[in-house]
Amino acid sequence: MFDFLHDYDVLGAFWMTVKLTVLSAVGSLVWGTLLAAMRVSPVPLMRGFGTLYVNIVRNIPLTIIILFSSLGLADIFRVTMGASDFKVQGFRLAVLGLTAYTAAFVCEAIRSGINTVPLGQAEAARAIGLNFSQTLRLIVLPQAFRSVINPLANVMIALTKNTTVAAAIGVAEAATLMKTMIENEAQTLAIGAVFALGFVILTLPVGLLLGRLGKRLAVKR
Repeated sequence: MFDFLHDYDVLGAFWMTVKLTVLSAVGSLVWGTLLAAMRVSPVPLMRGFGTLYVNIVRNIPLTIIILFSSLGLADIFRVTMGASDFKVQGFRLAVLGLTAYTAAFVCEAIRSGINTVPLGQAEAARAIGLNFSQTLRLIVLPQAFRSVINPLANVMIALTKNTTVAAAIGVAEAATLMKTMIENEAQTLAIGAVFALGFVILTLPVGLLLGRLGKRLAVKR
């Protein structure tokens, strides 16, 4: 029933999905943390930018962002992401689009964690001479991250599934191969089952691992 799988690089397609997920996860964690810092900043301009970015990006479909990364940045503004090969360029633009989109959700998750840190701790930090960035980096963010591991796990699981949108700009990840296989083979249910199982294998361990980590590192108040 599954003999046709030998004609396709299923593992290679899922490896592309893994690379998209990992690189986008790292980028969105960094950018999302910076956005969260902007949203709680005492500087009105930074706070306004963070709020505007999150509210706009969260309400734009991911497909439009990915297509803009390719059609807008690459075709109109000639942004090549340092790549001369079309496939490499598409991959990097997909990572950029996924990072820009996911960072908005990471930001809100981290900001909710910041709000759980007692205000008295920030006031105590200022009383001993720490400035805003030091207070955020040394006091607030370490506690915030510990309290939002589970929400961040949900964001990362959603990111793994969202990588399928990269097929819209020709990135050869799992969804692209699945579409090709459905067009060429008569085993639609079997193909769907294989790729559904593949995504479960990718996402389930992440949820379980980060769920246990969240329980162990939860801040006791």
